[in-house]
Amino acid sequence: MEHLKDLLKKIKPGIQGIEEYFVSAVLLPIIETEDGLHILFEIRANHLRRQPGEICFPGGAVEKDEICNPQETAVRETIEELGIKNSEIELLGSLNCFFAPPGTIIYPYVGVIKRKESIKPNPAEVEDFFLAPVEYFLKHPPTKSSVEVATRYNDDFPFNKVPPFYKKEWNKRWTFPVYFYEYKEYFIWGITARMLHCFIATYYDINNDG
Repeated sequence: MEHLKDLLKKIKPGIQGIEEYFVSAVLLPIIETEDGLHILFEIRANHLRRQPGEICFPGGAVEKDEICNPQETAVRETIEELGIKNSEIELLGSLNCFFAPPGTIIYPYVGVIKRKESIKPNPAEVEDFFLAPVEYFLKHPPTKSSVEVATRYNDDFPFNKVPPFYKKEWNKRWTFPVYFYEYKEYFIWGITARMLHCFIATYYDINNDG
């Protein structure tokens, strides 16, 4: 028993089977201007096979050697996509990580880009970028919808050995919210909008504390 206690004390809580997920890290970039705090959004290059032309934040897949420090991924991807130096980024902290179907784990971070003038988007990944004031999103909450997630067991599942509750057809398991923001001609949704919503809620709570 003592050996088991010692063994379990050495284990740090993590995500079981994390290698089965697509793990990514994203940076929500803040730029301070004379008009206040602004959020930087990227527009994905139109030639990309995945989500061409959509609005996003810098980010990408977490490499094996970054799995314990996904903030390194967020910074690395920001450097690659916006063409800036590491010294131009000040990492402020993280937001709550979240899971998204199908099998995705996202680690979101917030950081400051010190000089807008230093940004030179990588045309291989980024078509353009724009800034939007934090104040705008505080005053204009998103519209909201939802997505249903369902599961279905394979034909080789041993239905005869489990309770009849388990059916062969699709079963709805859970529902998660989807947010939509509109700023000027830009339509922001998906994971980007969810991360934005989380940040705005956090920012609002901080500024209204007490």
